[in-house]
Amino acid sequence: MYSIIDIETTGNGVEGNRITEISIFKYDGHTIVDEFTSLVNPEMPIPYFITGLTGIDDDMVRNAPKLAELIPKIVEITNDTIFVAHSVNFDYNVIKNEFKNLGHEFVKKKLCTVRLSRKLFPGYTSYSLGKLCTALNIPLKDRHRARGDAHATVLLFEKLLRAEGATAVFKTFLNSKSQEATLPPLLSRNVYDDLPTKPGIYFFKDSKGKIIYIGKAINIKKRISSHFYDKSEKEIKLCREIAHIDFELSGSEILALLMESAAIKHYFPKYNSAQKRKSQQYGIFTYEDQNGIKHLAPNKLKAMPNALATFYSISECRNYLENVCRDFNLCPKYCHLQEGVSTCSHYSIVNCEGICRGKENALDYNLKVENAIAFMQTKKENFFIKEKGRTLDEDAIILIKDGIYNGYAFIEKQSAITTINDLEHHIKLQSDTIEVQQIIYSYLNKNSNNVYSYQDGVIVS
Repeated sequence: MYSIIDIETTGNGVEGNRITEISIFKYDGHTIVDEFTSLVNPEMPIPYFITGLTGIDDDMVRNAPKLAELIPKIVEITNDTIFVAHSVNFDYNVIKNEFKNLGHEFVKKKLCTVRLSRKLFPGYTSYSLGKLCTALNIPLKDRHRARGDAHATVLLFEKLLRAEGATAVFKTFLNSKSQEATLPPLLSRNVYDDLPTKPGIYFFKDSKGKIIYIGKAINIKKRISSHFYDKSEKEIKLCREIAHIDFELSGSEILALLMESAAIKHYFPKYNSAQKRKSQQYGIFTYEDQNGIKHLAPNKLKAMPNALATFYSISECRNYLENVCRDFNLCPKYCHLQEGVSTCSHYSIVNCEGICRGKENALDYNLKVENAIAFMQTKKENFFIKEKGRTLDEDAIILIKDGIYNGYAFIEKQSAITTINDLEHHIKLQSDTIEVQQIIYSYLNKNSNNVYSYQDGVIVS
Protein backbone atom coordinates (compact mmCIF):
# COMPACT_ATOMS: atom_id res chain seq x y z
CA MET A 1 0.00 0.00 0.00
CA TYR A 2 1.28 3.48 -0.90
CA SER A 3 0.63 7.02 0.32
CA ILE A 4 1.25 9.37 -2.60
CA ILE A 5 1.74 12.80 -1.12
CA ASP A 6 2.31 16.41 -2.11
CA ILE A 7 2.57 19.45 0.11
CA GLU A 8 2.71 23.21 -0.41
CA THR A 9 4.77 25.19 2.08
CA THR A 10 5.84 28.65 3.16
CA GLY A 11 9.19 28.04 1.47
CA ASN A 12 11.42 28.97 4.42
CA GLY A 13 13.86 26.09 4.15
CA VAL A 14 13.26 22.73 5.81
CA GLU A 15 13.37 23.55 9.53
CA GLY A 16 11.52 26.85 9.11
CA ASN A 17 9.18 25.50 6.44
CA ARG A 18 5.53 25.26 7.40
CA ILE A 19 2.89 23.33 5.49
CA THR A 20 0.10 25.37 3.87
CA GLU A 21 -1.63 22.53 2.03
CA ILE A 22 -1.40 18.73 2.04
CA SER A 23 -2.89 16.09 -0.24
CA ILE A 24 -2.62 12.32 0.29
CA PHE A 25 -3.85 9.58 -2.04
CA LYS A 26 -3.86 6.08 -0.58
CA TYR A 27 -3.13 3.73 -3.48
CA ASP A 28 -3.07 -0.07 -3.48
CA GLY A 29 -1.18 -0.44 -6.75
CA HIS A 30 -4.36 -0.55 -8.83
CA THR A 31 -6.85 1.98 -7.53
CA ILE A 32 -7.12 4.93 -5.18
CA VAL A 33 -8.70 3.59 -2.00
CA ASP A 34 -8.75 6.81 0.05
CA GLU A 35 -7.97 10.49 -0.29
CA PHE A 36 -7.34 13.40 2.06
CA THR A 37 -6.71 17.01 1.03
CA SER A 38 -6.72 20.10 3.22
CA LEU A 39 -5.40 23.62 3.48
CA VAL A 40 -3.28 24.10 6.60
CA ASN A 41 -2.89 27.20 8.74
CA PRO A 42 0.92 27.58 8.95
CA GLU A 43 0.66 30.03 11.86
CA MET A 44 2.99 32.41 10.05
CA PRO A 45 2.74 34.81 7.07
CA ILE A 46 3.01 33.29 3.59
CA PRO A 47 5.68 35.08 1.50
CA TYR A 48 4.49 36.94 -1.60
CA PHE A 49 6.58 34.85 -3.98
CA ILE A 50 5.00 31.66 -2.61
CA THR A 51 1.52 33.12 -3.10
CA GLY A 52 2.53 34.01 -6.65
CA LEU A 53 3.55 30.40 -7.27
CA THR A 54 0.71 28.52 -5.54
CA GLY A 55 -2.09 31.06 -5.28
CA ILE A 56 -2.34 30.31 -1.54
CA ASP A 57 -2.42 33.48 0.55
CA ASP A 58 -2.92 34.36 4.21
CA ASP A 59 -6.69 34.85 3.81
CA MET A 60 -7.14 31.34 2.37
CA VAL A 61 -5.49 29.62 5.35
CA ARG A 62 -6.64 31.92 8.15
CA ASN A 63 -9.56 29.66 9.13
CA ALA A 64 -7.95 26.39 7.95
CA PRO A 65 -7.06 23.75 10.56
CA LYS A 66 -3.61 23.82 12.10
CA LEU A 67 -1.35 20.85 11.43
CA ALA A 68 -1.74 19.62 15.01
CA GLU A 69 -5.46 19.15 14.30
CA LEU A 70 -4.72 17.12 11.15
CA ILE A 71 -2.13 14.76 12.60
CA PRO A 72 -4.65 12.01 13.54
CA LYS A 73 -6.03 11.90 9.98
CA ILE A 74 -2.52 11.95 8.42
CA VAL A 75 -1.40 9.11 10.70
CA GLU A 76 -4.53 7.11 9.89
CA ILE A 77 -4.35 7.38 6.10
CA THR A 78 -0.59 6.75 5.93
CA ASN A 79 -0.56 3.86 8.39
CA ASP A 80 1.33 0.80 7.04
CA THR A 81 2.04 2.52 3.71
CA ILE A 82 5.14 3.47 1.73
CA PHE A 83 5.63 7.24 1.42
CA VAL A 84 5.75 8.26 -2.27
CA ALA A 85 6.44 11.73 -3.65
CA HIS A 86 8.16 13.54 -6.49
CA SER A 87 11.56 14.51 -4.98
CA VAL A 88 10.50 12.55 -1.92
CA ASN A 89 13.14 13.78 0.52
CA PHE A 90 11.77 17.32 0.52
CA ASP A 91 8.15 16.41 1.30
CA TYR A 92 9.15 13.66 3.71
CA ASN A 93 11.61 15.80 5.68
CA VAL A 94 9.23 18.75 5.97
CA ILE A 95 6.43 16.52 7.29
CA LYS A 96 8.82 14.66 9.61
CA ASN A 97 10.16 17.94 11.00
CA GLU A 98 6.66 19.39 11.48
CA PHE A 99 5.60 16.23 13.33
CA LYS A 100 8.74 16.35 15.50
CA ASN A 101 8.05 19.97 16.49
CA LEU A 102 4.59 18.86 17.63
CA GLY A 103 5.97 15.93 19.64
CA HIS A 104 5.17 13.13 17.17
CA GLU A 105 7.28 10.68 15.17
CA PHE A 106 6.87 10.18 11.44
CA VAL A 107 8.91 7.27 10.04
CA LYS A 108 8.13 5.60 6.71
CA LYS A 109 9.84 3.76 3.90
CA LYS A 110 10.18 6.10 0.93
CA LEU A 111 10.01 5.97 -2.87
CA CYS A 112 10.95 8.87 -5.11
CA THR A 113 9.14 9.16 -8.46
CA VAL A 114 11.98 11.30 -9.83
CA ARG A 115 14.57 8.57 -9.19
CA LEU A 116 12.19 5.82 -10.34
CA SER A 117 11.48 7.77 -13.54
CA ARG A 118 15.17 8.28 -14.27
CA LYS A 119 15.69 4.52 -13.90
CA LEU A 120 12.59 3.22 -15.72
CA PHE A 121 12.09 6.07 -18.23
CA PRO A 122 15.67 7.09 -19.12
CA GLY A 123 16.63 9.71 -21.67
CA TYR A 124 14.40 12.68 -20.84
CA THR A 125 16.01 16.11 -20.61
CA SER A 126 14.04 17.03 -17.50
CA TYR A 127 12.41 15.01 -14.74
CA SER A 128 10.42 17.85 -13.19
CA LEU A 129 6.82 16.84 -12.60
CA GLY A 130 5.42 19.26 -15.17
CA LYS A 131 7.77 18.32 -18.01
CA LEU A 132 7.61 14.62 -17.25
CA CYS A 133 3.80 14.67 -17.29
CA THR A 134 3.85 16.47 -20.64
CA ALA A 135 6.29 13.92 -22.10
CA LEU A 136 4.25 10.94 -20.83
CA ASN A 137 0.82 12.44 -21.70
CA ILE A 138 -0.24 12.57 -18.05
CA PRO A 139 -2.93 15.19 -17.34
CA LEU A 140 -1.78 17.72 -14.76
CA LYS A 141 -4.33 20.21 -13.46
CA ASP A 142 -3.89 22.82 -10.73
CA ARG A 143 -0.07 22.85 -10.96
CA HIS A 144 1.63 23.86 -7.70
CA ARG A 145 -1.43 22.98 -5.67
CA ALA A 146 -1.16 19.92 -3.46
CA ARG A 147 -4.07 17.91 -4.88
CA GLY A 148 -3.25 18.61 -8.52
CA ASP A 149 0.41 17.64 -8.13
CA ALA A 150 -0.38 14.62 -5.92
CA HIS A 151 -2.97 13.26 -8.37
CA ALA A 152 -0.54 13.65 -11.29
CA THR A 153 2.06 11.80 -9.19
CA VAL A 154 -0.46 8.96 -8.73
CA LEU A 155 -0.85 8.65 -12.51
CA LEU A 156 2.92 8.77 -12.98
CA PHE A 157 3.42 6.17 -10.24
CA GLU A 158 0.88 3.88 -11.95
CA LYS A 159 2.94 4.03 -15.16
CA LEU A 160 6.11 3.32 -13.21
CA LEU A 161 4.61 0.25 -11.56
CA ARG A 162 3.75 -1.20 -14.96
CA ALA A 163 6.98 -0.27 -16.74
CA GLU A 164 9.31 -2.96 -18.03
CA GLY A 165 11.68 -4.09 -15.27
CA ALA A 166 9.66 -2.31 -12.57
CA THR A 167 9.57 -5.24 -10.15
CA ALA A 168 13.35 -5.47 -9.83
CA VAL A 169 13.77 -1.69 -9.69
CA PHE A 170 11.16 -1.24 -6.96
CA LYS A 171 12.71 -4.09 -4.96
CA THR A 172 16.12 -2.42 -5.20
CA PHE A 173 14.78 0.99 -4.23
CA LEU A 174 13.01 -0.42 -1.17
CA ASN A 175 16.10 -2.35 -0.02
CA SER A 176 17.29 -0.56 3.12
CA LYS A 177 20.92 -0.99 2.03
CA SER A 178 20.47 0.35 -1.49
CA GLN A 179 20.80 4.07 -0.53
CA GLU A 180 18.40 4.91 -3.38
CA ALA A 181 16.13 6.79 -1.01
CA THR A 182 18.98 9.02 0.16
CA LEU A 183 20.55 9.83 -3.23
CA PRO A 184 19.61 13.17 -4.82
CA PRO A 185 16.62 12.72 -7.15
CA LEU A 186 18.49 13.83 -10.29
CA LEU A 187 21.67 11.83 -9.66
CA SER A 188 22.33 8.54 -11.44
CA ARG A 189 23.17 5.65 -9.12
CA ASN A 190 25.97 4.66 -11.53
CA VAL A 191 27.68 8.01 -10.99
CA TYR A 192 27.60 7.48 -7.23
CA ASP A 193 28.81 3.89 -7.49
CA ASP A 194 31.83 5.00 -9.54
CA LEU A 195 33.07 7.47 -6.91
CA PRO A 196 36.52 6.66 -5.45
CA THR A 197 37.35 6.24 -1.77
CA LYS A 198 40.60 8.22 -2.09
CA PRO A 199 41.61 11.83 -1.27
CA GLY A 200 40.65 14.56 -3.73
CA ILE A 201 38.11 17.19 -4.65
CA TYR A 202 34.61 16.76 -6.04
CA PHE A 203 32.31 18.93 -8.14
CA PHE A 204 28.51 18.87 -7.79
CA LYS A 205 26.82 19.90 -11.04
CA ASP A 206 23.21 20.77 -11.81
CA SER A 207 21.12 19.50 -14.72
CA LYS A 208 22.73 22.07 -17.06
CA GLY A 209 26.26 20.96 -16.15
CA LYS A 210 26.99 24.06 -14.08
CA ILE A 211 29.19 23.57 -11.02
CA ILE A 212 27.14 24.45 -7.92
CA TYR A 213 29.43 23.15 -5.16
CA ILE A 214 33.08 22.11 -4.74
CA GLY A 215 34.36 20.13 -1.77
CA LYS A 216 37.45 18.23 -0.63
CA ALA A 217 37.76 14.91 1.11
CA ILE A 218 40.20 12.31 2.38
CA ASN A 219 37.61 9.75 1.22
CA ILE A 220 35.59 11.25 -1.64
CA LYS A 221 32.73 8.73 -1.63
CA LYS A 222 32.28 8.82 2.14
CA ARG A 223 32.29 12.62 2.24
CA ILE A 224 29.78 12.89 -0.60
CA SER A 225 27.48 10.41 1.16
CA SER A 226 27.47 12.67 4.22
CA HIS A 227 25.89 15.44 2.12
CA PHE A 228 22.96 13.15 1.31
CA TYR A 229 22.31 12.29 4.97
CA ASP A 230 22.65 15.87 6.22
CA LYS A 231 19.20 17.33 6.94
CA SER A 232 20.24 20.99 7.14
CA GLU A 233 18.37 23.44 4.95
CA LYS A 234 21.41 24.22 2.79
CA GLU A 235 22.25 20.55 2.17
CA ILE A 236 18.68 19.63 1.22
CA LYS A 237 18.49 22.52 -1.26
CA LEU A 238 21.88 21.53 -2.67
CA CYS A 239 20.97 17.85 -3.03
CA ARG A 240 17.78 18.65 -4.93
CA GLU A 241 19.92 20.24 -7.68
CA ILE A 242 22.73 17.66 -7.96
CA ALA A 243 22.51 15.91 -11.33
CA HIS A 244 26.14 14.86 -11.81
CA ILE A 245 29.41 14.57 -9.85
CA ASP A 246 32.95 14.95 -11.17
CA PHE A 247 36.11 14.50 -9.13
CA GLU A 248 39.90 14.89 -9.20
CA LEU A 249 42.25 12.79 -7.09
CA SER A 250 44.88 14.55 -4.98
CA GLY A 251 46.80 11.81 -3.17
CA SER A 252 46.82 13.72 0.12
CA GLU A 253 44.72 16.07 2.20
CA ILE A 254 46.91 19.15 1.74
CA LEU A 255 46.76 18.81 -2.06
CA ALA A 256 42.99 18.43 -1.79
CA LEU A 257 42.78 21.61 0.29
CA LEU A 258 44.91 23.57 -2.20
CA MET A 259 43.01 22.23 -5.22
CA GLU A 260 39.66 22.97 -3.56
CA SER A 261 40.66 26.55 -2.72
CA ALA A 262 41.82 27.24 -6.28
CA ALA A 263 38.73 25.65 -7.84
CA ILE A 264 36.31 27.61 -5.65
CA LYS A 265 37.97 30.91 -6.57
CA HIS A 266 37.90 29.93 -10.25
CA TYR A 267 34.28 28.74 -10.54
CA PHE A 268 32.56 30.66 -7.69
CA PRO A 269 29.91 27.93 -7.06
CA LYS A 270 26.70 29.30 -5.55
CA TYR A 271 26.68 26.86 -2.61
CA ASN A 272 30.28 27.56 -1.51
CA SER A 273 30.07 30.36 1.03
CA ALA A 274 33.70 30.13 2.20
CA GLN A 275 36.64 31.28 0.04
CA LYS A 276 34.35 32.76 -2.64
CA ARG A 277 35.69 36.27 -2.46
CA LYS A 278 39.02 36.81 -4.14
CA SER A 279 41.22 38.19 -1.38
CA GLN A 280 42.97 41.46 -2.20
CA GLN A 281 46.75 41.21 -1.93
CA TYR A 282 49.08 44.05 -1.02
CA GLY A 283 52.80 44.50 -1.37
CA ILE A 284 55.68 46.76 -0.42
CA PHE A 285 57.45 48.31 -3.41
CA THR A 286 60.44 50.59 -3.93
CA TYR A 287 61.18 53.37 -6.39
CA GLU A 288 63.51 56.38 -6.68
CA ASP A 289 62.08 59.89 -7.07
CA GLN A 290 63.46 62.77 -9.20
CA ASN A 291 65.57 63.96 -6.28
CA GLY A 292 67.34 60.60 -6.11
CA ILE A 293 65.64 59.52 -2.84
CA LYS A 294 64.51 55.91 -2.58
CA HIS A 295 60.96 55.30 -1.35
CA LEU A 296 59.23 52.29 0.17
CA ALA A 297 55.47 52.22 -0.41
CA PRO A 298 52.48 49.92 0.12
CA ASN A 299 50.17 49.25 -2.82
CA LYS A 300 47.82 46.69 -4.26
CA LEU A 301 49.80 43.78 -5.62
CA LYS A 302 48.02 43.74 -8.97
CA ALA A 303 48.90 47.42 -9.52
CA MET A 304 52.69 46.91 -9.36
CA PRO A 305 54.98 43.93 -10.04
CA ASN A 306 57.96 42.60 -8.06
CA ALA A 307 56.83 43.23 -4.50
CA LEU A 308 59.49 43.12 -1.79
CA ALA A 309 56.96 41.53 0.58
CA THR A 310 53.36 40.36 0.14
CA PHE A 311 50.39 40.64 2.51
CA TYR A 312 46.68 39.88 2.54
CA SER A 313 45.36 43.03 4.18
CA ILE A 314 46.39 46.67 4.00
CA SER A 315 46.66 46.84 7.79
CA GLU A 316 49.06 43.89 7.88
CA CYS A 317 51.11 45.52 5.12
CA ARG A 318 51.29 48.92 6.87
CA ASN A 319 52.13 47.37 10.24
CA TYR A 320 55.05 45.50 8.68
CA LEU A 321 56.25 48.66 6.89
CA GLU A 322 56.05 50.64 10.16
CA ASN A 323 58.34 48.11 11.83
CA VAL A 324 60.83 48.27 8.94
CA CYS A 325 60.73 52.07 9.00
CA ARG A 326 61.37 52.11 12.75
CA ASP A 327 64.10 49.40 12.74
CA PHE A 328 66.14 51.00 9.95
CA ASN A 329 65.65 54.65 11.00
CA LEU A 330 63.73 55.47 7.84
CA CYS A 331 61.38 58.39 7.25
CA PRO A 332 57.58 57.81 7.54
CA LYS A 333 57.05 60.32 4.73
CA TYR A 334 59.31 58.43 2.30
CA CYS A 335 57.81 55.12 3.45
CA HIS A 336 54.36 56.57 2.56
CA LEU A 337 53.08 56.07 6.06
CA GLN A 338 52.25 59.78 5.99
CA GLU A 339 50.98 61.46 2.84
CA GLY A 340 50.69 65.14 1.94
CA VAL A 341 53.20 66.37 4.53
CA SER A 342 56.38 68.38 3.97
CA THR A 343 58.16 66.77 6.94
CA CYS A 344 57.27 63.64 8.90
CA SER A 345 55.45 63.82 12.24
CA HIS A 346 54.41 60.20 12.85
CA TYR A 347 52.74 59.48 16.19
CA SER A 348 54.98 56.45 17.01
CA ILE A 349 57.96 56.55 14.61
CA VAL A 350 60.20 59.34 15.86
CA ASN A 351 63.68 58.16 14.83
CA CYS A 352 63.80 59.71 11.32
CA GLU A 353 67.30 61.18 10.89
CA GLY A 354 66.17 64.17 8.87
CA ILE A 355 65.98 63.25 5.16
CA CYS A 356 62.58 65.04 4.98
CA ARG A 357 64.06 68.17 6.62
CA GLY A 358 67.28 68.35 4.57
CA LYS A 359 69.44 67.16 7.47
CA GLU A 360 70.42 63.84 5.88
CA ASN A 361 71.86 63.37 2.40
CA ALA A 362 70.23 61.04 -0.15
CA LEU A 363 73.23 58.67 -0.37
CA ASP A 364 73.20 57.92 3.37
CA TYR A 365 69.41 57.56 3.42
CA ASN A 366 69.34 55.32 0.33
CA LEU A 367 71.94 53.01 1.93
CA LYS A 368 69.54 52.47 4.86
CA VAL A 369 66.70 51.77 2.42
CA GLU A 370 68.89 49.23 0.59
CA ASN A 371 69.67 47.52 3.92
CA ALA A 372 65.93 47.37 4.64
CA ILE A 373 65.29 45.88 1.19
CA ALA A 374 68.02 43.28 1.73
CA PHE A 375 66.42 42.37 5.06
CA MET A 376 62.99 41.91 3.49
CA GLN A 377 64.40 39.75 0.70
CA THR A 378 66.40 37.49 3.03
CA LYS A 379 63.25 36.86 5.04
CA LYS A 380 61.65 35.15 2.04
CA GLU A 381 61.62 31.39 2.29
CA ASN A 382 62.43 28.89 -0.45
CA PHE A 383 61.26 25.32 0.04
CA PHE A 384 59.01 22.62 -1.32
CA ILE A 385 56.79 20.01 0.26
CA LYS A 386 56.84 16.40 -0.91
CA GLU A 387 53.65 14.42 -0.30
CA LYS A 388 52.00 11.21 -1.49
CA GLY A 389 50.92 11.22 -5.11
CA ARG A 390 47.72 9.90 -6.63
CA THR A 391 49.40 6.55 -7.28
CA LEU A 392 52.26 4.62 -5.72
CA ASP A 393 54.48 5.62 -8.66
CA GLU A 394 54.35 9.39 -8.17
CA ASP A 395 55.03 12.15 -5.63
CA ALA A 396 53.12 15.37 -5.14
CA ILE A 397 55.21 18.55 -4.88
CA ILE A 398 54.14 21.95 -3.49
CA LEU A 399 56.57 24.75 -4.37
CA ILE A 400 57.20 27.88 -2.27
CA LYS A 401 59.51 30.42 -3.90
CA ASP A 402 60.56 33.65 -2.16
CA GLY A 403 57.84 33.02 0.41
CA ILE A 404 55.14 32.79 -2.28
CA TYR A 405 53.15 29.67 -3.13
CA ASN A 406 53.89 28.92 -6.80
CA GLY A 407 51.77 25.81 -7.36
CA TYR A 408 51.90 22.03 -7.30
CA ALA A 409 52.90 19.09 -9.47
CA PHE A 410 52.49 15.33 -9.65
CA ILE A 411 55.86 13.84 -10.64
CA GLU A 412 56.85 10.24 -11.32
CA LYS A 413 59.20 8.92 -8.63
CA GLN A 414 61.71 7.90 -11.30
CA SER A 415 62.10 11.49 -12.57
CA ALA A 416 65.53 12.99 -11.95
CA ILE A 417 64.89 16.20 -9.99
CA THR A 418 68.06 17.85 -8.65
CA THR A 419 67.37 21.56 -9.14
CA ILE A 420 64.39 23.86 -8.78
CA ASN A 421 64.52 24.49 -12.55
CA ASP A 422 63.90 20.76 -13.04
CA LEU A 423 60.97 21.00 -10.67
CA GLU A 424 59.46 24.17 -12.17
CA HIS A 425 58.97 22.47 -15.55
CA HIS A 426 56.33 20.27 -13.88
CA ILE A 427 54.63 22.86 -11.66
CA LYS A 428 51.00 23.79 -12.34
CA LEU A 429 51.06 27.50 -11.53
CA GLN A 430 48.54 28.69 -8.92
CA SER A 431 47.59 31.94 -7.19
CA ASP A 432 48.87 32.70 -3.72
CA THR A 433 46.01 33.68 -1.38
CA ILE A 434 45.48 34.11 2.32
CA GLU A 435 43.64 30.77 2.42
CA VAL A 436 46.57 29.04 0.71
CA GLN A 437 49.06 30.55 3.15
CA GLN A 438 46.94 29.35 6.07
CA ILE A 439 46.72 25.85 4.57
CA ILE A 440 50.47 25.60 3.98
CA TYR A 441 51.67 26.99 7.29
CA SER A 442 49.17 24.93 9.24
CA TYR A 443 50.58 21.89 7.44
CA LEU A 444 54.21 22.91 8.18
CA ASN A 445 53.54 22.99 11.92
CA LYS A 446 52.71 19.28 11.87
CA ASN A 447 54.69 17.85 8.93
CA SER A 448 58.21 19.32 8.96
CA ASN A 449 59.69 15.98 7.81
CA ASN A 450 58.14 16.49 4.37
CA VAL A 451 59.79 19.89 3.80
CA TYR A 452 62.88 20.33 1.58
CA SER A 453 64.80 23.60 1.24
CA TYR A 454 66.82 24.91 -1.66
CA GLN A 455 69.42 27.67 -2.22
CA ASP A 456 70.49 29.24 -5.50
CA GLY A 457 68.20 26.80 -7.28
CA VAL A 458 69.87 23.70 -5.82
CA ILE A 459 67.99 21.33 -3.50
CA VAL A 460 69.97 21.13 -0.26
CA SER A 461 67.86 18.92 2.01
